[in-house]
Amino acid sequence: MLSRRNVRIKIMQLLFSQNRDNSLTDEKVVTLYHQSLDKSFELYLLNLFLLIKVAEYSVVDKKKRHGKYLPKPEDLLFSAKLFENDCLQSLLKNEALEKKFDDAGFEDIYDNDITAKVYREFSKDEQYEDYVYNEASTHEDDIKILLSLFKTIIKSDLILEIFDSYYPNWEDDKSLIVGVMKKSIKSLPVEGEFYEEHRPNDDTVKDFGLRLLNSVIAKEDDYKGKIESILENWDVDRVAVIDIILLKMASAEFLLFPSIPTKVTINEYLEISKLYSTDKSKDFINGVLDKLLQVLDEEGEVDKKGRGLE
Repeated sequence: MLSRRNVRIKIMQLLFSQNRDNSLTDEKVVTLYHQSLDKSFELYLLNLFLLIKVAEYSVVDKKKRHGKYLPKPEDLLFSAKLFENDCLQSLLKNEALEKKFDDAGFEDIYDNDITAKVYREFSKDEQYEDYVYNEASTHEDDIKILLSLFKTIIKSDLILEIFDSYYPNWEDDKSLIVGVMKKSIKSLPVEGEFYEEHRPNDDTVKDFGLRLLNSVIAKEDDYKGKIESILENWDVDRVAVIDIILLKMASAEFLLFPSIPTKVTINEYLEISKLYSTDKSKDFINGVLDKLLQVLDEEGEVDKKGRGLE
């Protein structure tokens, strides 16, 4: 589920936290790294949970409409198919998924008022009305309406407050979670532990991320020295902390991963710098990494293997 860029960002944030908090030991940083990955996966599960809960409110809506003293014809025709369709029901009846929800304690971090408000906002959508009153709706219709519901959920300020309170890295993981949720909804109905295919894999988490993190921690002075030798008329201690961290990570990546092209490494850290550092950081980091790569190449320290790598 996690891309290497997601992992790079998490590592950068942890190293920044350690720079600012002397009580964060190397061992604690590694522990926090694993916890941050678990939180990203948990956030995906929370979105599945909220999809079920908001859809479930259609049952309450149906009961209210049918129970009116003088119901209109459309009230009596209203159905709870948003919740009762086979796609959504496959999530509801998945015992393994339910246990994941229970273990994460999702029932304790939301309330029915929130799901009711989100549902009422969604129910104003003409697409939902068309779906509810279409007796001949298809499986494709079920998928489309659930995708539309998910879109409403992640745009809700009430839901975003939950994310911000319990998952401070939501904004970093947002595009990732949205992509995985869309894929999951499109694959409905599902069964068994379908969600496990979206758990971060060892290749990304351990072989790349953990190795990168451990290397920057263990050889921090070495990487700092390599960077300092490149800087002209610059005191390394006066460079923005985030920039130094990104340069150290890129240096480690040049040397540790033969299968990752140097151009990919440089472009990745330039993109991250645009998101998390100063306006001038991109050009600064680009210049330093170009010079550093040239020096490492001349010293024979960069060994890239594979077609098209350099």
